[in-house]
Amino acid sequence: MSRIKVVTDSTVDLSDEILREYGVEIVPLSLCIDNQVYLDRVDITPTEFIDMMQAAKELPRSSQPSAGAFLEVYDRLGSDGSEVLSIHMTGEMSGTVRSAEMAAGMTDTKVTVVDSRYITKALGFQVLEAAAMAKAGKSMAEIIARLEQIRKNTQLFVVVESLDNLVKGGRIGKGRAWIGSLLKIKIIASLDGGEYTPVAKVRTRAQIVDYLAKAFAEDIKGKAIKGVGLVHAAGYELADKLKDAVRALTGYDDFDIEHTTPIISTHTGVGAIGFTYYSE
Repeated sequence: MSRIKVVTDSTVDLSDEILREYGVEIVPLSLCIDNQVYLDRVDITPTEFIDMMQAAKELPRSSQPSAGAFLEVYDRLGSDGSEVLSIHMTGEMSGTVRSAEMAAGMTDTKVTVVDSRYITKALGFQVLEAAAMAKAGKSMAEIIARLEQIRKNTQLFVVVESLDNLVKGGRIGKGRAWIGSLLKIKIIASLDGGEYTPVAKVRTRAQIVDYLAKAFAEDIKGKAIKGVGLVHAAGYELADKLKDAVRALTGYDDFDIEHTTPIISTHTGVGAIGFTYYSE
């Protein structure tokens, strides 16, 4: 039986330590700020990026990895006869999956490419489960079936201070219809079908916290919590209030507040948070 190795991209929002522990390899996206190109997670940290984005003359641009970048990784990982499972951010927001599929068609390695339909920690849920199952000797078919279950049981909410970056970056999806009515209104959105989809309009941070904490409490009723993630783009204060509210409402607080990757920050803008969980 051939071994399965797991590949993902830099929007996964998992630490280098966790990725090493699980044996997961990352192919990074890139960012261009004032004509200078940086590899996400390699050349620039989340806090450095926030400072540079705020000082930049124009909105930073993100780029998917090239097919060649994926091809190098697939060739290398498959040189010992291993298969590769390549799991990536939603194809509705990036061409990363398409680049991976192109490379999969060019390599001699047996590669299976999966569109996670998510980003950040919600992508991470699938990546870590796949890596753990691969280590346990599960088949590709078994892993793929499990990832489908996780996707169905995952919720990801994104809250941004302003829609400017999402609009300018072309990532707004179904939110377009809401733009004209935004006057001091904050948007809570989900990644419905892998696309940014507004689900509520509120006016205060307290209402954001109340909505998300109650959604979590309702969704986990009678279920086992399998994973929770809370990330931010210079939005720690809001994230911290949400964690306190989740704890007060449900008693659950087994999750950390972490910086999101610069790739995500460039589309959400400063002050955003991402709250994700899956339960079964």
